[in-house]
Amino acid sequence: MSGFDKVVTTYQEAMDGLTDGMTVIAGGFGLCGIPEGLIAQVKTMGTKGLTVVSNNCGVDGFGLGILLEDKQIKKMVSSYVGENALFEKQLLNGELEVELTPQGTLAEKMRAGGAGIPAFYTATGYGTPVGEGKEVKTFNGRPYILEEAIKGDFAIVKAWKADRYGNCVYRHTAQNFNPMAATAGTITVVEAEEIVEPGELNPSEIHTPGIYVNRVIKGEFEKRIERRVVSKTAHNTTAKESQ
Repeated sequence: MSGFDKVVTTYQEAMDGLTDGMTVIAGGFGLCGIPEGLIAQVKTMGTKGLTVVSNNCGVDGFGLGILLEDKQIKKMVSSYVGENALFEKQLLNGELEVELTPQGTLAEKMRAGGAGIPAFYTATGYGTPVGEGKEVKTFNGRPYILEEAIKGDFAIVKAWKADRYGNCVYRHTAQNFNPMAATAGTITVVEAEEIVEPGELNPSEIHTPGIYVNRVIKGEFEKRIERRVVSKTAHNTTAKESQ
């Protein structure tokens, strides 16, 4: 393969360079589309003092939740944190700093970081604790608060398919945060269900161009369901899909 080949074969290679105190942006929505193997590698490395930016912090014993077990996360920037008892305990005990961010604002912070936009104005959060201490400006008679973009030392994302050059395609709910997260890392690592040869992906269907990606690894995924919901009708069963 050419020098554009970004595939690595071990998780040690995939997360090489991650050190204490770094900021990690993690893709995924609930347990949907999370880079399970990359998160497990961070756990194995024992890296501490991390600031983790993600929609949520997984659940007890799975996803980003496993990084709480040895107190590897110092600060969590999230929009939803309601499924993790250990997260709640560490927050209330003052062991974990949490910056709650509206979900759309969080996505835009990542997107802006990847686009080289340092900050943006949004009406979301004005007049609430989210807007406290932030610059306010009025446009067309409506007040907006200034939100700063987010950049990470590492971004870890999960793709359905990636080619050897790092071009990625996501499926369904995995598209919610992975595309934005992928652009916002100084080093972006993709864990893919399938790695294909260059040219096999339809260019019009690529969500993340390989220019944003530094490393690609083939993963195996458990794809847990975060919360199973069963209807009262015996033959009508629904569940929150994990991918």
